[in-house]
Amino acid sequence: MIGVDWGTSSFRAFRLGGDGGILDRRASSRGILHIEPGGFADALNAEIGGWLADGESRVLLCGMVGSRQGWQEAPYLPCPAGAPDLAGALADVAFAGARLKLVPGLSDADAAGIPEVMRGEETQLIGALPAIGRDGVACLPGSHCKWARIADGRIAGYTTHLTGEAYAALRGHTILGRMMRDGPTELAAFDQGAARSADAGGLLHHLFGVRTLGLFGRLAEIEAASYLSGLLIGHEVRAALAGSPDAEIHLIGAPKLCALYARAVGAAGCRAIRQDADAAARGLALIGGLAQWN
Repeated sequence: MIGVDWGTSSFRAFRLGGDGGILDRRASSRGILHIEPGGFADALNAEIGGWLADGESRVLLCGMVGSRQGWQEAPYLPCPAGAPDLAGALADVAFAGARLKLVPGLSDADAAGIPEVMRGEETQLIGALPAIGRDGVACLPGSHCKWARIADGRIAGYTTHLTGEAYAALRGHTILGRMMRDGPTELAAFDQGAARSADAGGLLHHLFGVRTLGLFGRLAEIEAASYLSGLLIGHEVRAALAGSPDAEIHLIGAPKLCALYARAVGAAGCRAIRQDADAAARGLALIGGLAQWN
């Protein structure tokens, strides 16, 4: 089987063996925003045509490719949901040369009834379930970071935090960015920002401090972006962990970003456990193994 994680800005494909192991992989920057209307079939053929020519006949896709802006919309499945639920709700897509199916996203609502949605993260969570166990808490860092509750081996619910996108907007489109200089992550500055998130005053007040610390020479331009990152991630982590002072948090995603989240989780008094970066491939294999392909 071929598993594809096709997001907004990136494309990842995995050739999977019968045991779910990864036999080969491909990655490119051809996310859905770079595909012209009606061009998804050609783009997929360009990426995995060689595997199809070798005899692969089943293709399972997850991510924003199944959104309204993607190839075809796969309706959201409400939480709670596990691998069998997702496998039973796959959407068929017409595609010459192979059976192609889309994994549906998941919907939920927060305590106030405000809707939540995810696409792609559900497959990563399914792939990480063997390591997480039947109950736990998982965090998937990114532009729209997800915090998911696992109960009885299913995704019971989740919340979304716009942290990554807020960081990009604040750095690129506010006066804060005028006092920042590009460079590697300064971990001491990141930790300083994460620690500041524990103080009273709230995020909007703390954000202005990014500017004033620079004005008074207490934060160098090369440190400011890392401090801002720590501040935003720190606030996110503390909000997500409210009421769970001793939780173990399973981090799923890009190693560098997960490493920063692990620091913020530790600063908040909890333990972070980093999971396999190939969780999406594992999830695609598990869901595909339960699907009806005939």
